[in-house]
Amino acid sequence: MPPTPATAIAVDDLVVDRGGQPVLRSVSTRIAAGSVTGLLGPSGSGKTTFIRAVVGTQKVRSGTVEVLGHPAGSKPLRSRVAYVTQDASIYRDLSVKANVAYFAALYGRSRSEAMAAIERVGMGDHAHNLAGNLSGGQKTRTSLACALVIEPEVLVLDEPTVGLDPVIREELWDQFRALAKQGATLLVSSHVMDEADRCDRLLLLREGRFIADDTPADLRAATGTANLEAAFLHLIRELEKAN
Repeated sequence: MPPTPATAIAVDDLVVDRGGQPVLRSVSTRIAAGSVTGLLGPSGSGKTTFIRAVVGTQKVRSGTVEVLGHPAGSKPLRSRVAYVTQDASIYRDLSVKANVAYFAALYGRSRSEAMAAIERVGMGDHAHNLAGNLSGGQKTRTSLACALVIEPEVLVLDEPTVGLDPVIREELWDQFRALAKQGATLLVSSHVMDEADRCDRLLLLREGRFIADDTPADLRAATGTANLEAAFLHLIRELEKAN
C-alpha cells in the first residue's frame, strides 16, 4: 500500500459570518501536500472567504485552520505560504523587475532569484515594462512571479485565470502542475468548470457548504455523469430534492 500523503492544510468545522449572515457553514477538509486542489463554485458561494481563512486574513467565528502544522496566518508561515489575489497585487508605477525584486528583498531573496521567477512565468521579455502598462494576463503572471520568488510550500490562488485567453490559461495551469510536481501544495479557486479536470481533488462549494470533496474521476463515477459540469448540476439537484 502506498504511503498516505502528508496533510498540508487541515480545516475543521470552519464557520465565518459577514454582516451577521453565515458565509461558511461548518466546513471541513484535508488537502494533501504536493497536490493541486480546485475550489469551485458560483460567485458568492464563499470561495474567497475560504481562501482568506486559509491564508489567515479572515476573521472566523469558530473552527480551526492549520497550514503546514501551524495556525493559519501565524508567523512561522510567512515565508512558506504565498497568496495571489484575484486582483493583481503589484505596484503599477514600478517595472515588472522592480515589483518582483521588491518582494524578493522582503524575504531575503536575491535579484537573480527575482529574475529567475520572472523567467519562470514567461515575463522575461517584459521585465523592464511598467506594471501599469501590462495586459491583464501579464499582470497575473507578474503577481505569480512575486509569489514564486519566495519558493512557497503552499501557494493559494484566487481565480488566477479569470478573464484570460485560453493560451495564457493553459500556460498558467502548466506552471501550477509543474509546481505541484516539485512538491508545492496549490489551492486554486475558480468558477470555470473546464479547469476542474486539471486538479487532483475538487472542493465544490455552494451557499457556504461543501457539496463534494473528491477526485474528478470519483466525482464523475459517484454521480454517473460524463463531465464535471454535469456532476456539479447533479449534486445541486440532489441537494435541492433533499431540502
